[in-house]
Amino acid sequence: MDDGLLQNIQSKAREWLSENYDIDTRTKVQALLDNPDPTELIDAFYRNLEFGTGGLRGVMGVGTNRMNIYTVAAATQGLANYLKRQFKQLPTICVVIGYDCRNNSQLFAQTVADIFSANGIHVYLFDDLRPTPEISFAIRTLGCQSGVIITASHNPKEYNGFKTYWDDGAQIVPPHDTLIIEEVNNIRLADINFRSRPDLIHTLGKEIDDEYIHRVSSLSLSPTLIRRHSNMKIVYTPIHGTGVYLVPNTLAAFGFTNIIHVPKQDVVSGDFPTVVSPNPEDPKALELAIQRAKETDADLVLATDPDGDRIAAAVKDNDDKWIVLNGNQAAILFTWYILERRRSLKNLRKTNYFVKTIVTSEIIRKIAEKNGVRIFDVFTGFKWIGDVMRRYEHSRVYLGGGEESFGFLWEDFVRDKDGVSAAALYAEVAAWAKHHRLTLYQLLQRIYVNFGYSKEVGISLVRKGKAGAEEITQLMKSYRSNPPLEIAGSRVIQIKDYTLLFPDMPSSTSNVIQYFTENGTKISVRPSGTEPKIKFYIEIHTKIYSVDDIPDAETEALNQINHIRHFFSID
Repeated sequence: MDDGLLQNIQSKAREWLSENYDIDTRTKVQALLDNPDPTELIDAFYRNLEFGTGGLRGVMGVGTNRMNIYTVAAATQGLANYLKRQFKQLPTICVVIGYDCRNNSQLFAQTVADIFSANGIHVYLFDDLRPTPEISFAIRTLGCQSGVIITASHNPKEYNGFKTYWDDGAQIVPPHDTLIIEEVNNIRLADINFRSRPDLIHTLGKEIDDEYIHRVSSLSLSPTLIRRHSNMKIVYTPIHGTGVYLVPNTLAAFGFTNIIHVPKQDVVSGDFPTVVSPNPEDPKALELAIQRAKETDADLVLATDPDGDRIAAAVKDNDDKWIVLNGNQAAILFTWYILERRRSLKNLRKTNYFVKTIVTSEIIRKIAEKNGVRIFDVFTGFKWIGDVMRRYEHSRVYLGGGEESFGFLWEDFVRDKDGVSAAALYAEVAAWAKHHRLTLYQLLQRIYVNFGYSKEVGISLVRKGKAGAEEITQLMKSYRSNPPLEIAGSRVIQIKDYTLLFPDMPSSTSNVIQYFTENGTKISVRPSGTEPKIKFYIEIHTKIYSVDDIPDAETEALNQINHIRHFFSID
């Protein structure tokens, strides 16, 4: 870095030594300035932490590029300004605020409450950590105009975030997202009203928990069957996070009486001491829970991420080996079960629909269409599922929606992925399978026989730095201007470029391109919005006639995936 740029960063940092900042912040900034190695100083101040379409997310610490009470306060002030403009006709504007287990989450949540109240906005602040879906539920239940959850989801422990919701309980989508970003980007320290009004801050507690659990438990499609298998052994881990109370209580409300805990991971901690990563998509995060399942001869392992919106499950395969099901497999099981039970109960309607993201398994489409149920595709990100729910709220009946990244929503009274209700759904499907003398693994195999075997993998091509970003841009241009005629020996029969508008898709675009081949393969390519990489989502389909065909189908799918990796140079 040249001396001029370093001097600009140092000058920016010295502004944080003024008495407008608290003594702890000033002390830490001075230490960065005094350090002969400027690396940490540069990273903390070289830019402003960006308020993106979902809010803020970043490493915690002092500086403009960090999550701290000042960057959180600026985001809150910008959102408050926007809410006051958008809802100026209302006599009272209300927001819900929640937080997860992460270090500083409670501090940041109180900061958000103080800023909103200082701006005359009524605040409902949860009295303790809560799962993200409960914040969405509370917004709708209390008739609020917005909400904020302090969380960095499944990111490493150094991170925290500020996630925003609109009055329907869903994440913010156009046009509000970009307009809020503009508002936040214009906020300076002098613009922030720190004069808290405690009289406008109301505490939320057990009453919302009870109402949420009651509503979720009303979703059950097999209550009588659950009573017969109420003692089914379920190991559950919150991975140190917000599901620690609500998930076991929800499972109990469904009728499951034998919930086995993982004591070390019931400890609420933003340090996540028992895992390298608190991400349930990483099988290593479930190792302690699986060990507990082996010790207790359990039927099912469930895990939620730190903010309780993602769900993972481990089940026994036909050789009694514990395996972690992926997000596509979960969505396939959930979709099949919901439609099977509703069909059996004669409770399917022409207005019913499911939603999935464009990179999620096409088996879900086959299941829905076989049952005469409409299915909508949306961009990656659960906010787009919420957007479809908003558009069809008064004309269609939502039955479920999912994404490959371990997110599913069973209910319509929440508008974000819900690991709590999905945990109960997993348990109910497992009980149904057990009643029919099947494991979840065997049930999934039978679904494959009926709808075709499906193998999905996600692979990332990492290209760091400025040169890497330019290479990624050029690759995406090449994929569009010189599309392949065949991939892995199969002819390309359809290309979808989502920089163009598609019918029944959001009135927006996305930097995604998809190739569909003659043998049923789907390949989706998109640059990551937050990391220096291109993501490839590969989905292979094979027709099978019995469960005995699955090993060969698996081998063939892996061979095809290897050919596709070589074709796109992602070996």
